[in-house]
Amino acid sequence: MPTFDVVSQVDMQEVRNAVDQASRELTTRFDFKGTDSSIELADQEMTLRSATEDRLKAVMQVLEEKLVRRKVSLKALEPGKLEEAAKGTARQVVKIKAGIGSDHARAINKFIKDNAPKGVASSTQGDQVRVTGKKRDDLQATIAALRDHDFGIPLQFENFRD
Repeated sequence: MPTFDVVSQVDMQEVRNAVDQASRELTTRFDFKGTDSSIELADQEMTLRSATEDRLKAVMQVLEEKLVRRKVSLKALEPGKLEEAAKGTARQVVKIKAGIGSDHARAINKFIKDNAPKGVASSTQGDQVRVTGKKRDDLQATIAALRDHDFGIPLQFENFRD
């Protein structure tokens, strides 16, 4: 019986490369001179710092541009609120979401149950959703339907087996 897995992963090496590129751009761009703008990557979160909130938004824009160029989905980012930091500077923590949480898994299972062709079933297994069906064409139609729907997280489809 054909199956595939729906997962939500982020390539951390690409995120690291994008952060490095954005940091380099922050040090060379004229409009960031003297603002002490920086991006730090620690495990599953990034900390953005700058002199003002406007500059912090510009830092976020530079980071997003680099992530998009490296094909990292912006849906994987969960920006926190802008905070006041020491000496009148601004700070923002951006978390990186990886894995399908229970709420999203329920939404995906419900979507598959409502919209997939007859004979297609899904089940949650940890932080992924396994989809099984009788025909390969039904599973490919399910993948197309899942791609068209926005669940708020980046989805990848792995382990397609006949």
